[in-house]
Amino acid sequence: MTTSQRPTDALVTIALNGVTGRMGRNQHLERSIIAIREQGGVARPDGSVIRVRPVLVGRNPAKLAELAATYGVEDTSTDLDSVLADPSVDVYFDAQTTDRRADAVIRAIKAGKHIYCEKPLAEDAATARTVAAAAEDAGVIAGIVQDKLFLPGLVKLRRLLDSGFFGRILSVRIDFGYWVFEGDREPSQRPSWNYRREDGGGIVLDMYPHWHYVIEELFGEIEQVLVLASTHIPERVDEAGQTYAATADDAAYGILQLVGGAVVQINASWVTRVRRDELVTFHVDGTEGSAVAGLRDCVQQHRSATPRPVWNPDLPNPIDFRATWLDVPSIGPAENGFKEQWEQFLRHLVDGDAFPWTFDRAVRGIELVDAALRSNDERRWVRMDEVRA
Repeated sequence: MTTSQRPTDALVTIALNGVTGRMGRNQHLERSIIAIREQGGVARPDGSVIRVRPVLVGRNPAKLAELAATYGVEDTSTDLDSVLADPSVDVYFDAQTTDRRADAVIRAIKAGKHIYCEKPLAEDAATARTVAAAAEDAGVIAGIVQDKLFLPGLVKLRRLLDSGFFGRILSVRIDFGYWVFEGDREPSQRPSWNYRREDGGGIVLDMYPHWHYVIEELFGEIEQVLVLASTHIPERVDEAGQTYAATADDAAYGILQLVGGAVVQINASWVTRVRRDELVTFHVDGTEGSAVAGLRDCVQQHRSATPRPVWNPDLPNPIDFRATWLDVPSIGPAENGFKEQWEQFLRHLVDGDAFPWTFDRAVRGIELVDAALRSNDERRWVRMDEVRA
């Protein structure tokens, strides 16, 4: 092939809004977009690549300048409207606080930009439906981050599911959380807005969209939910050292029934001390086998290797239960999940490759949030069809 016959690379300019925050900076800017740029782009079948050009958007010019210098980014702006008016910008990405997302995404849609954004898409399902409808009417491509599906532990778990290892799924237990310091004696690991309902905080709004896509993509459709949300620590100390009222839930305890009868239990808490292998575990029990997956690892126990315990509190337990489980091996190197989904979105945008994680999925995740909060408020089971339009 001569130089003149070389396939043409594609260039995608991405306005990244909200990357001055922890998640936006670490996972989306540094480990995804900058990593894609440094590797030379996203490979395409014809030998060309999809190159990326980031434009950093935010409200704090000093933070933007620091990011630009650190990562070698030329373009920054504190004026979102001017960025959206720039015809060279192809994609708008949003990792702002939840309460700001829907308005900014709508503005980007009206400007004709394709959209990729963090979850949740909005604070409630009605607003999420409005955003999704606007994207569909405008004919723009719109994707939502669903990073947990790319965790190495869940990739291994999916292999077991696809092989029929479990037989009939009976139950799933999701145990998530860790102790987030209150901010008085030790600095908090999470921003203070997470604990203010008026700013889009709360563990249900933050985590239940994640649980939705993991459960429905791996285990089945959610039929009804029973959730108790709590604010266990009513006061915290913010980044400026000021005490504030924590108005959002910091823990939620849920039971979800799936179509077909399988039961999912979810303990999600920012006020629990960890005594498990990872910060989140997914324990799946089926008629033929069980497995426990975390962020990176997964172990399994087949029915044929299941020990026969007998309850006897008068004698020491003779079984080393952990020793009876087997590791599920990796197949190939594990990529950063955020980066992997970014690459799939870019291939979808440029070449039309499949990308199932659309705003329809985002809306369904917020419907689970609405159902969970209604269950908490009304102290009852809530069917998913009660919160769907």
